[in-house]
Amino acid sequence: MSEAEAPDFDIKEFLVRLPHLPGVYRHIDVSGEVLYVGKARDLKKRVSSYFQKTASSPRIGHMVARVVKIEVTVTRSEAEALILENNLIKSLRPRYNILFRDDKSYPYLMLSAHAAPRIAYYRGSTQKKGQFFGPYPSAWAVRDTLQILQKVFRLRTCEDSVFSNRSRPCLLHQIGRCSAPCVNEITPEAYQQDAERAARFLNGETQQIMGDIEARMLTASQALEFEQAALLRDQMGALAKVLHQQTMEDTDQSDTDIIVVAQAGGRVCVNLAMVRGGRHLGDRAFFPTHTDGDSPSQVLEVFMAQHYLDHPLPAAVVGSHALPDTELIDLLAESRATKSRFINRPQGVRRAWLEQATRNAEMALANALSETGARSARTLALAEALELDTDPVVLEALHIECFDISHTAGEATQASCVVFAHHAMQPSLYRRYNIAGITPGDDYAAMRQVLTRRFGKVADGEAVMPGLVLIDGGKGQVEIARQVFVELGLSIDVLVGVAKGDHRKVGLETLIFADGRASQALGQESAALMLIAQIRDEAHRFAITGMRAKRAKARNVSRLEDIDGIGAKRRQRLLARFGGFSGVANASIEDLTSVEGISPELAERLYFALR
Repeated sequence: MSEAEAPDFDIKEFLVRLPHLPGVYRHIDVSGEVLYVGKARDLKKRVSSYFQKTASSPRIGHMVARVVKIEVTVTRSEAEALILENNLIKSLRPRYNILFRDDKSYPYLMLSAHAAPRIAYYRGSTQKKGQFFGPYPSAWAVRDTLQILQKVFRLRTCEDSVFSNRSRPCLLHQIGRCSAPCVNEITPEAYQQDAERAARFLNGETQQIMGDIEARMLTASQALEFEQAALLRDQMGALAKVLHQQTMEDTDQSDTDIIVVAQAGGRVCVNLAMVRGGRHLGDRAFFPTHTDGDSPSQVLEVFMAQHYLDHPLPAAVVGSHALPDTELIDLLAESRATKSRFINRPQGVRRAWLEQATRNAEMALANALSETGARSARTLALAEALELDTDPVVLEALHIECFDISHTAGEATQASCVVFAHHAMQPSLYRRYNIAGITPGDDYAAMRQVLTRRFGKVADGEAVMPGLVLIDGGKGQVEIARQVFVELGLSIDVLVGVAKGDHRKVGLETLIFADGRASQALGQESAALMLIAQIRDEAHRFAITGMRAKRAKARNVSRLEDIDGIGAKRRQRLLARFGGFSGVANASIEDLTSVEGISPELAERLYFALR
């Protein structure tokens, strides 16, 4: 590693020492913050290009003016540099990198590895038993496909705890959406074949599946098995309807992603459309930050580099613009140990896909632009009211956290932390904290505990400090927060309490500052106060819902404990068998008797006690 060590380093001498090798570089400011992370095929040429007389864009020029230190890491290949670069971007979130906020994981369809496989909506690691199909761009696309599989192949969707305890077919069997393997309405061999056909359908073998069903229908008809023939006829009809609705079918059945970059009004939209098994599954729009001065081709390149290091690389990627680095797709394929190709000028059905994705990108961008002005204006008003930095780049990255405490007469105490960033609430970053070891109802002790847990990580260098910390409460809560920050060695300038007004009416709140500034009432017409109230109310809502869920869980377990004969072991078996208290409450006496240790008499007592 080479680095420029001090604010007065000799940049020319540093650049001279850089090698003509692939690697990753980091631009750092005087406070030690990493401003930008980049990769290079040739470190010497790439890093030197930043220090020319004319910057490539205002954003880059603004960043270079703040650089006092540069660190570089040499890698064995550009592919290795690509991986390291994006790992650093995701962990450091540099202020001047193009960043794509993709907080939610992509959903999949999972076909379990059971003897009677279950088809289900799934998020999480795909390194488990079973088959995973996707990813899908949205939950709607998964559920739409799930309904198709239920209609055509009649696969089960129920939880294992329900499946193993059925004594009669459920409603889904009665309406023709499940073949009821739970009660042997279908043989295990026939059900397994249906599961295999569903997997082939998801892999794009639709025409082959149609031919297979037709052949089986004719065979059943010739064997005078008319009921089976009618069932297969209905399957063919349902599948034919699906194929008719899928107007844009891929003739070669290969998985394809279509990526469009649209620019307007100083904003950029990247629209990702997915085709899996020949079926167009829909779009997902992304709105990257820090794109000032970057061309659509550069944005496309950054999106692909960040996206495909975490998500499967399809056989083909169709792009709205050419890639600056033509070797990127090969580097990505190498890192994913697969094969893929990039298509810039598609023909046939892929051209139609690109045109549709372009229209969707333009519509998503138009909608975003109509909302962005109002959102950014509110954030600016807040920054001005609280004397924060009003630089547009800083405002875009302004990270606000708000804390609230909720309990019912001291029971089930929980703290909530909600996050506002990029001019909007960020639900994926919300957190709840269970509070224990305090006197019930002691809100001050609860606030001290949650702030110590959250900001102890900041003090230890394991988390980033927010730009503003809101406390739902008055002088007492703010004083507790001030004490915690002082003990942890953190600045108290970011601490602001939101004290409720008369009758808790929105618009009458008073802001209380931990650093000694006079309290401030912004007034009912203040856009800044309306934003603060929105964040505070969201923290209150999030805390209450968490507290109620915790309270209900504790009370439900208590209801089981109050029933004579239901000890800890039997309670654990019941909850495990039926998937929780609601499952136990909805179980029949016959179902309850099937649990080890539950006699018919005890099952009857339990059944009526929970009614």
